[in-house]
Amino acid sequence: MVTDTRLEAELRDLAGSVPDPELPVLTLAELGVLRDLRVDGPGHVTVQLTPTYTGCPAIEAMSADIERVLHDHGVPDVSVVTVLAPAWSTDDISAEGRRKLAEFGIAPPRAQGPDGGPVPLTLSVRCPHCGSTDTELLSRFSSTACKALRRCVACREPFDHFKEL
Repeated sequence: MVTDTRLEAELRDLAGSVPDPELPVLTLAELGVLRDLRVDGPGHVTVQLTPTYTGCPAIEAMSADIERVLHDHGVPDVSVVTVLAPAWSTDDISAEGRRKLAEFGIAPPRAQGPDGGPVPLTLSVRCPHCGSTDTELLSRFSSTACKALRRCVACREPFDHFKEL
């Protein structure tokens, strides 16, 4: 494993602080799509991004936002590369990202099981408004393909659920 230089760590923090264009409550680092950043030479940086799914339309906006942030920080040549393997998974969302999703009113994806095993089988999703697990699926797709639309039976509030992948 290659260790980041001080400059790479600084630039990675900058790139990772870019808000996700579809879920601006999360940064790209919290979402887990920022895979790598390398300084390839004086003034040249390569950033690797993995989209949440292969056809994700937000990848172009993410790339442009990263390029802008790094250009503004004095990096003249920024190359953002899309990397599809290993595939992104909802397990890549940080604990802070999951907390922010819930705080924002989006039920976060369930975490994987113990010791990296499968997601524990649960038949419902916890409401981010009242905490009830008595929820129902309204639509498999919501404002983005990554989310489903659900409603809490207890408090009757609709909410997005970030689907497990």
